Amino acid sequence: MKNIYMDNYDVIVIGAGHAGCEAALASARMGSRTLIFSINLEAIAMMPCNPSIGGTGKGHLVREIDALGGEMGINIDKTFIQSRMLNTAKGPAVHSLRAQADKTKYHLEMKKTLEKQKNLDIIQGEVTDLIIEDKRVRGVVTRTNTKYGAKAVILATGTYLHGKIFIGDSNFSSGPNGLAASEILPENLIKHGMKFRRFKTGTPARALASTFDYSKMAKQEGDKKIIPFSFMNDYLEKKQINCWLTYTNDKTHRVIRNNFHRSALFGGEIEGIGPRYCPSIEDKVNRFADKKRHQLFVEPEGLDTEEMYIQGMSSSMPEDVQREFYHTIEGLENIKITRPAYAIEYDCIDPLELRPTLEYMGIKGLYCAGQFNGSSGYEEAASQGLIAGINASLSINGKKPFILDRSEAYIGVLIDDLVTKGTNEPYRIMTSRAEYRLVLRQDNADRRLTHRGYEVGLVSEDRYNKFLAKQENVKAEIDRLKKTMIKAEDAEDYLQSRGSHSLKGSVSLYDLLKRPEITYESMGKIDINRPEISSHEIDCVEVNIKYEGYIKKQIQQVAKFKRMETKRLSETMDYNSIEGLRLEAAQKLNKIRPVSIGQASRISGVSPADINVLLVYLEKMRRS
Repeated sequence: MKNIYMDNYDVIVIGAGHAGCEAALASARMGSRTLIFSINLEAIAMMPCNPSIGGTGKGHLVREIDALGGEMGINIDKTFIQSRMLNTAKGPAVHSLRAQADKTKYHLEMKKTLEKQKNLDIIQGEVTDLIIEDKRVRGVVTRTNTKYGAKAVILATGTYLHGKIFIGDSNFSSGPNGLAASEILPENLIKHGMKFRRFKTGTPARALASTFDYSKMAKQEGDKKIIPFSFMNDYLEKKQINCWLTYTNDKTHRVIRNNFHRSALFGGEIEGIGPRYCPSIEDKVNRFADKKRHQLFVEPEGLDTEEMYIQGMSSSMPEDVQREFYHTIEGLENIKITRPAYAIEYDCIDPLELRPTLEYMGIKGLYCAGQFNGSSGYEEAASQGLIAGINASLSINGKKPFILDRSEAYIGVLIDDLVTKGTNEPYRIMTSRAEYRLVLRQDNADRRLTHRGYEVGLVSEDRYNKFLAKQENVKAEIDRLKKTMIKAEDAEDYLQSRGSHSLKGSVSLYDLLKRPEITYESMGKIDINRPEISSHEIDCVEVNIKYEGYIKKQIQQVAKFKRMETKRLSETMDYNSIEGLRLEAAQKLNKIRPVSIGQASRISGVSPADINVLLVYLEKMRRS
């Protein structure tokens, strides 16, 4: 029977969470006619877990999304209620911006952005199947048996596929936050050859703000100087809301231990694998039995709600046990819980089935993004959605794919880890995963990536010109500091005030700024002719000067890495036929299909000896 389509699109996105929103916006902004489906339009950019964006490592991702022309940074700058720069006691490579969101406003602003976007249609509906012909996606089918044609489809289904909620010995089919699970689509994806795994995540309880005793908790204020996520914003001013810090105690742990047998986690009901770096409270108490307390943050969910989020306290315990152990904590003795904590299981794929473009190997034109790929977190999801949207649009227009490598971006690290190494638990980005983190700082994400976003059509001409002007200002100021000399007698009082040793002769302001106790701002006392530049430009100047030697060394390491990445491998290469390659290596290489020698070297089971065999083989092919 001939397929009759309701409409035809270039790209269809299934799911409107953080991955789906970025994918749809990227595709539409690049000129592709795009359609995005959401089971419920109230789920667009929903925050079913923590009401925040950014954090250690994650802040880097948001800055990179913004530099490439994505939306997450712009949206959180509109809707945050508290902003803090984390890890400021450490070096700039690990500084990470984090903002508390008004989660309702975050959803509404993103929904409005989607609604106003040219080339983008939004439909509330449940996709139940893909239309596949000759191993190529041709469209989708909805629950009402309506068909929509597409040249590319992006699966960004989050935790909805066979979603199952666990609270104590009770479990039931559900997506996050009480929304309906997707039960038909995963069955049909299996029929199309996809293989699923079960992962798990969880979320803490919410409680009414008026029922907390704040006098027993430590106040956590936002930064006085607000640093925006988006490079489009030079500064932000906003009255900020406080967060609060408290801790579990022996009594809390005793209640939890006495009820281990009632936890879904320990009772055997949960099959899925949870995130090691974000365990439930019962898992923490079990695994870290010697630890006297665990840190908890009490965070507001928005300006127009009384609900507070208790970060660090996710659980699958029964509701009566939850109430009992929450009430043992200082400041939480009388809280009224509005939403109990729960664990959620869901289907996801093995990301080793994906190409670096996030295209699924088994079906041409089918891209995957977000928690469906085995990752965890809004920021990780949005990063993948952006890349999937870019590549879907490029592919249908016959253009070269867009791939960021590990030396270019944390997004490159995230995707390379997933598609090359795979993951046995929900994957979370961390600064320690990046080999070149000194050159992958969040402050220079625009310098690294804005030109890439401009090349694919996501960064506007106005924004690109603003970026170029900023780079010129930074370069001009560094050059000026190199040329501006200061005499020993003119700097003596200033140096004493900073606890810095005296000069023996004249020195450039550039060299003076390399001293750890000297800052650009304080140097204004002796640098009277400095130009007006933005605070972000000042940060760039200061970091580039103070860490010049380290940065140069890492750039040399990157150059060596790049040489391995440029040695390309054919998608159709038969690794079984390469003499001298070990059987395990051939099997892994045939499965993962690395695009370069560099990627091949990072595959588990491929040894340095195997890489040498591949290099010899490539050289033979080149000569022949």
